[in-house]
Amino acid sequence: MADNPTDLAERIAELKRERRAVILAHYYTTPDVQAAADFLGDSLALSVKAQTVDADVILFAGVHFMAETAKVLCPDKRVLIPCPEAGCSLAESCPAAEFAAFKARYPGHTVVSYVNTTVGVKALTDICCTSSNALRVVESIPREQPVIFAPDRNLGAYIRKLTGRDNMVLWDGACHVHEEFSLEKILALRREHPAARIVAHPECKAPVVAAADFVGSTAAILDYCGSAGADEFIVVTEPGILAEMKRRYPRKRFIPAPPTDSTCGCNDCRYMKMVTLANIAECLEKMAPEVVIDEPTRRLAERSILNMIRIK
Repeated sequence: MADNPTDLAERIAELKRERRAVILAHYYTTPDVQAAADFLGDSLALSVKAQTVDADVILFAGVHFMAETAKVLCPDKRVLIPCPEAGCSLAESCPAAEFAAFKARYPGHTVVSYVNTTVGVKALTDICCTSSNALRVVESIPREQPVIFAPDRNLGAYIRKLTGRDNMVLWDGACHVHEEFSLEKILALRREHPAARIVAHPECKAPVVAAADFVGSTAAILDYCGSAGADEFIVVTEPGILAEMKRRYPRKRFIPAPPTDSTCGCNDCRYMKMVTLANIAECLEKMAPEVVIDEPTRRLAERSILNMIRIK
């Protein structure tokens, strides 16, 4: 197996043709992985794209729950994940068995779960959501109907504040990346760059969200940086997105916000960075590891995802 990036990229392109495969990659993967992808996006865009790709094989360059979601939506395709150990701190904060017990404590509640969950949690969910559409999903539910929102407490609190719904119960989970941003360091960056706009993901803690000029999903942040009348941005989400920002807007400056405890000055998702060109190539060579989901669980999870996709 070739081990330099150019040779690996060429081998991946060759294997994609041989296997009739496409690569879906999240914005938080490394720039070389993003460059090898056929489709790049946030979790909502990739969920929708998975349904429409003209391929026999989907390789998901991202974390495990994303590949599961693709398999749920594409049961007739082979879905590969190059690094099955690439989990998600947010998904892992909400084990399905514990969530089932939590749900049982709140009968009659509509369950809204972030796509950053395992397929087992999705199977217990009425409507999935992403950071792109969480507000629309919750607003689609009658105000008098109580809601369970899982698993991200920060996104849930943000949506509860926007909607004013006091009948919304939150699961106590969080993303290690967005939980660890330092408000003090962000404000220090703002003092160094007074013309910069702060853009933040709603998975961040409330004080960080309150300090931001714009709050939104990765896709929304990308669009905002193109339309906002500013040339500098302090980016308060996983820094993998900076590659796409610089590609789209080469004349603008993007400054990654640091976490509280940092020696490198950035806040990487350790799981997304486990996906590499080398394990993508090996995965396509071996056509493994493959995502397998039992059909009853898949059908239940599919219902909750499709309920989300139908909400415009």
